Amino acid sequence: MEGDDKTAPKSPSGSQTLFRGLDLLDVVAESGTIALPALAKQLGLTRSTTHRLATALVERRFLSQAPREGYSLGSKLLELGYLASQQMDLPRIARPHLEKLWEETEDTVHLGVLDDGRALYLDKLTGRRRINISSRVGDRQPIRSTGLGKALVLDEVEDRLRDLYRSEGPPAPGAPDEAQWIDWMRDYAKRGVAFDLEENEDRIRCVAAPIRGPSGLIVGAISVSGAAQYMDDDRMKALVDDVRDTANAIGRDLGWNGKKTARKG
Repeated sequence: MEGDDKTAPKSPSGSQTLFRGLDLLDVVAESGTIALPALAKQLGLTRSTTHRLATALVERRFLSQAPREGYSLGSKLLELGYLASQQMDLPRIARPHLEKLWEETEDTVHLGVLDDGRALYLDKLTGRRRINISSRVGDRQPIRSTGLGKALVLDEVEDRLRDLYRSEGPPAPGAPDEAQWIDWMRDYAKRGVAFDLEENEDRIRCVAAPIRGPSGLIVGAISVSGAAQYMDDDRMKALVDDVRDTANAIGRDLGWNGKKTARKG
């Protein structure tokens, strides 16, 4: 007797059938093209049950079937993936996560994306402390001096980072030179987080982390910003996990599978 579903009801409920169908899609997605015997074995179902589920999915174009080869993902999933990507609005998906982070930190929280070599702010939750941070939604801020900007380019190769640094002109007095900035960026890339140490705005510091999309590439970033008096080195270190975890949670809601994909070039 094949499979191990002998104890399952002869007529599975609708939810059981649905979950089995979803499990089947997961197996095909992980395996690529897979023959019926191997598919049934991985699912722990009989060939007849597996064939019945797969046939229904083929009819609805969730799977395709090639003679003597087996099953692979179907064109319907491409359509749904495209529609999902069109419907996924980054600020809308990120907002609940930003609000939670804001409640926990009481500092200003930003969301932004890379826009023609600048950090474009898409959302801002103003902190509760008595400090004014001049950023506004729609602002385009430098990459080199903002935590958010640095987080957006953590995957870039060194030559690209040097181009970005030089494109913003000579550094301000007291700001890191190119060599120091590149060293910082190497360290930030390893840690998956970036800092702004009063480089962009006097007495303002921030901790930022990248958001990854379904491909594993960086599609945005978030930051927590506050006055230096509330953002000493120890507090910034303490915020690292919270900021990074929030960015990762947003990424997962966008379809990120937890794997990093670095830019090539």
